[in-house]
Amino acid sequence: MKKVCLFMILVCLNAASFLVSAESQTCPADLGGKCSDSDDWQGEFFPGIPQIKYEGPASKNPLAYRWYNAEEEVLGKKMKDWFRFSVAFWHTFRGTGGDPFGAATKYWPWEDGTNSESNKNLDEGSKIRPLWGTAQLFLHPRYMHGGATSSEVGVYAYAAAQVKKAMEVTHYLGGENYVFWGGREGYQTLLNTDMERELDHMARFFESAVAYKKKIGFNGTLLIEPKPQEPTKHQYDWDAATAANFLRKYGLINEFKLNIECNHATLSGHTCHHELETARINGLLGNIDANTGDAQTGWDTDQFLTDVGEATMVMMSVIKNGGIAPGGFNFDAKLRRESTDVEDLFIAHISGMDTVARGLRNAAKILEEGRLSELVGKRYSSWDSELGKQIEEGKADFEYLEKKAKEFGEPKVPSAKQELAEMIFQSAM
Repeated sequence: MKKVCLFMILVCLNAASFLVSAESQTCPADLGGKCSDSDDWQGEFFPGIPQIKYEGPASKNPLAYRWYNAEEEVLGKKMKDWFRFSVAFWHTFRGTGGDPFGAATKYWPWEDGTNSESNKNLDEGSKIRPLWGTAQLFLHPRYMHGGATSSEVGVYAYAAAQVKKAMEVTHYLGGENYVFWGGREGYQTLLNTDMERELDHMARFFESAVAYKKKIGFNGTLLIEPKPQEPTKHQYDWDAATAANFLRKYGLINEFKLNIECNHATLSGHTCHHELETARINGLLGNIDANTGDAQTGWDTDQFLTDVGEATMVMMSVIKNGGIAPGGFNFDAKLRRESTDVEDLFIAHISGMDTVARGLRNAAKILEEGRLSELVGKRYSSWDSELGKQIEEGKADFEYLEKKAKEFGEPKVPSAKQELAEMIFQSAM
């Protein structure tokens, strides 16, 4: 791989993430090599792995794109601009394959087993344009009760200092977003929890983050990543609707957007499409963690998204949103425990990129054909009447509606045509 642009960073116990580029380079493959005006290191990171190129749907090459063509325009926008892909360093380059029932199965050539926690390590970066940064506030024992919601004020202060540094580094590196994932911001039981006080504390924490963002001149988007549980029994930002309600209650609705993870959506009892639509119609869709879970497994498996139907619904929301920049599609996904070759890392990401690219093509086809939109419009056509407009404009009270109901008599309720809608959708696959 001739050029790798650092595109996303996870700081404080985790590090950076990468966007793979297919641009041709002729730089020497040594750590000191540099032969352009770019700030990016030029060289070869993965010997034996070729440049990943677009070869089209007929290709049988596992190290080539079949559907993702970065420069191709779909609905007036290049594919690379619809997606803005990034790779999760912690799952991809530091993933060991270990689980609660077994030791590590992966021993990568670059793995030395260390973590980066000190400010000094973070200060030694350069302009790597991360998609987003974050602080890890759930692994260390100090965060066993949470960070922003900890019952110990000293832990709250420590978490604030850690986020402060992470925001500074994200800004320094040219980051475009900053994510809050509250894995331990919740509770195990309400018997020993003052939930109201903890929620108030979390709001104060976010208020401080907003204030510091503005103080240092960081223009990136602040993102909250909802998840219902795991590791806590109940996480305070359970789903998109819960997070939106929290932001409204505390007057933060205009300061944050949401990073929707598909696997978190299923854990909360929703589809990814539902969570994206909830975020979109609330003006909060900011970023997508592109992964999926297993219907037979009750935890966050972080698998690569390979379901074309699901990807199509995801892209329908993204298109309706006009894209998600300055956010993007982060592959918060990891290889299965049994996949242990470096090549598997590339195959997995190629497959994930091709899946959402195919979803984009399908979604564009559905929207351009207009059959599904026409079906939905027809279903709600009665609301285009004079009475419907009066209701939607808030000009019809109960007394007026009672009068109209008596005039109309028993309403005729038409078919919803669900099977036809599903047929139209599937025909685009």
